[in-house]
Amino acid sequence: MPPARRKRGEFETIAALFRPLTQGRREALNLADDVAALRAPPGRDLIVTADQLIAGTHTLGDEPADLIAKKALRRNLSDLAAKGAAPYGYFMTLALPRGTRDSWLARFAAGLADDGARYRIPLLGGDTGSTDGPLVVSITALGLGPRGRRIARAGAKAGMDVYVTGTIGDAALGLDALQGRGRRDRTLERRYFLPEPRVAFARVLARYARAAIDVSDGLLADLGHLARASGVAARIEPADVPLSAAARRALAAGAAFERVLTGGDDYEVLFAAARADSRALHAAAARSGLRISCIGTLVAGAPGRIDISGMSAARISRGFTHF
Repeated sequence: MPPARRKRGEFETIAALFRPLTQGRREALNLADDVAALRAPPGRDLIVTADQLIAGTHTLGDEPADLIAKKALRRNLSDLAAKGAAPYGYFMTLALPRGTRDSWLARFAAGLADDGARYRIPLLGGDTGSTDGPLVVSITALGLGPRGRRIARAGAKAGMDVYVTGTIGDAALGLDALQGRGRRDRTLERRYFLPEPRVAFARVLARYARAAIDVSDGLLADLGHLARASGVAARIEPADVPLSAAARRALAAGAAFERVLTGGDDYEVLFAAARADSRALHAAAARSGLRISCIGTLVAGAPGRIDISGMSAARISRGFTHF
């Protein structure tokens, strides 16, 4: 965590480091007020999500400041993408360990500036404070989705297929390697430090997904959340879970496949779609340049139950939980 003392005051810090992150958006009121002024465009719904990052819990605790900033923002962008929403703006509160250096905070703001430009999402407001505890970054992100077409967890039905974007397990295997429980691999470690929110895929999801959730707690845990909310059970095929070349190398070197199914921090999107839409969905995904994989189906049964072909689900942890 950032050591030493800062010399710049709160309002000077806001003016110098955070006001540029508004990208000139009028809603932010130049970060000179206690509020922002928002209005959803005609035909659009305002979708809101909030997530926090606690140093040492959601991070190793000693990552560079810009990576911490990007991960904090991208976690929220992933939630918006899973709802089929395009980024609109975000609010941020910071609890900074006492004595945080100006140089650390400048690098943190630079990380936010990079991703703000990349994903076209400005800072609209927030608050800063100091703490005797660890760094806490809390972000509330807003997105815009088609009016009345929000993708809920509870929209799936038995008979629908279960899909996931990208690859699964990279971040968990990367974290294991960083903590000495596996062979070091830069590709896997980067996936842990810098997830890729599927922002560009949101439009496809808005058209085809009947229920969706981002994979943050682990594939099985989040599939369980979706199935439980929708009142269905799920059956998945482990062989169909998409793996990167780096993950396959880790598994060949002795990593447990259960870690792929239960590890968190993938920030891919898990979603249900009607079987009749399969061809059109795959074509839309191909046009977007994103890999999607059908990993199973939703079935009638106890809500949230997951059957895993060839494996005993009872012996597998269901993923990360804070409590």
